[in-house]
Amino acid sequence: MRADAQRNIDTLLQTALAVFSTSGVDAPIREIAEKAGVGVGTLYRHFPQRADLIAAVFRREIDACADAASTLAAERGPFEALAGWMQRYAAFIAAKRGLAKALHSGDPAFDTLPGYFDQHLRPALATLLEVAVAAGEIRADVDADELLGAVASLCMSAHNAGPGRAERMVALLVDGLRYGAGRSVDGPG
Repeated sequence: MRADAQRNIDTLLQTALAVFSTSGVDAPIREIAEKAGVGVGTLYRHFPQRADLIAAVFRREIDACADAASTLAAERGPFEALAGWMQRYAAFIAAKRGLAKALHSGDPAFDTLPGYFDQHLRPALATLLEVAVAAGEIRADVDADELLGAVASLCMSAHNAGPGRAERMVALLVDGLRYGAGRSVDGPG
């Protein structure tokens, strides 16, 4: 793909996420194209259906969240990397809220997204957990599925509770992982 075409796609996906987050997934395609600085034809050339654009935005957000795990692991200690990634995942959940209506519409364009989520986000978190457990910084009896579900639940319940609420709830959850750190899984908890 030519560099300018890739730039157009990147700009379209970034703009679409912003527009979907503020105006919902039913926002006019023309608005997305205008804000991205491209013509409507360019948008439709890359994403023939609205569902194609929504699915691409969601995949891009999954990739960015998964990629953040290795970046954080390289820059921070095990617990700090885990805590930072959990906040990044919470931000992903917030972005997903704007896409939820479409994702649960039954459109076949979204059928592969749950598997894509599992293949990218679960391993990213599992690696961070393993490193933090091995370093003795968090308890050993929690798994990636539990944490992914817990953060999603916290973010959904804190949605209407004001700015920063979900972040504070996730920080409390992650800090609680330190309780019992270094103990064996079969030991007292």
